[in-house]
Amino acid sequence: MDTPPQSTIRPLLGSVLIVLGAIGFSAKSILIKLAYADSVEVDAITLMTLRMLFALPFFLAVALCCGKKAAATRRREDWVALLLLGITGYYLASLLDFKGLEYISAGLERLILFLYPTFVVLLTALLYRRSISRAQRLALLLSYAGIGLVYGAQPMAASPDITLGALLVFGSAVAFALYMTASGHYIPLFGSRRFTAYSMSVACVVTIAHFMLTRPVTQLVVSADVLLLAIGLALLSTVLPAFLMNAGIRHIGADRAAIVGSIGPVSTLLLAYFILDESMDLTQAFGAALVLCGVLLVSLTKRKAR
Repeated sequence: MDTPPQSTIRPLLGSVLIVLGAIGFSAKSILIKLAYADSVEVDAITLMTLRMLFALPFFLAVALCCGKKAAATRRREDWVALLLLGITGYYLASLLDFKGLEYISAGLERLILFLYPTFVVLLTALLYRRSISRAQRLALLLSYAGIGLVYGAQPMAASPDITLGALLVFGSAVAFALYMTASGHYIPLFGSRRFTAYSMSVACVVTIAHFMLTRPVTQLVVSADVLLLAIGLALLSTVLPAFLMNAGIRHIGADRAAIVGSIGPVSTLLLAYFILDESMDLTQAFGAALVLCGVLLVSLTKRKAR
């Protein structure tokens, strides 16, 4: 039997890794909603802290394995930038996201977060004075029209604070877009694996410090179900997807990975429908399709530009 050529295996393997990573990241909102439903005493910062406590050892281990030689050549300004980016991209963005999920559905949350590539386009145009192409303007229009449809179809009676939740998650997407826009300069300086390990470790430490300054330690004593969900958040929706995505990107490249990763919001909508019993009518499905088309168009136009 003939062995499949390497040129076929690598893209297939990379795509599978990206799909698994995207589903893992997208399951985060499902696990958060389940934890909130299990215990009314679990708030955003407590759940974030439990997640980071379990994730931190893995990121520290990766940081140590990367070695100190290359990192020692970085300037003090580079380390300050990495510190700020870790706080913005993983602590602040996560805090706003976790808080937002207290008020809105997992499906709407994932679609709003998925808008971050469009925010990167806007931030790049604003900060670097780059023009927005006609295709990108169409992508922005499709994306925001889709979010408007999904948001408008949400039952207001079920969540009177849906606007607050949507704004919090919107802020999370903007914070992550700021991280993505600025990190492009610093990732080559540190290396992608080292940069991710360092910035995530910073976010873990800041999250734990936030909890220690504002909550009693006894609040970390939660039910066994919430503890298992927190472990799932740390391993299945944080650590493992990060390495799966990195491995997938090495096989197929960041541009194609962004396109394959668009399965993430779709998987969240399906998981939310089957696990959380969240509604999904034709209007919401059409709005979700517009968001997906808009973000994919942004990814494709960015790829052509490069």
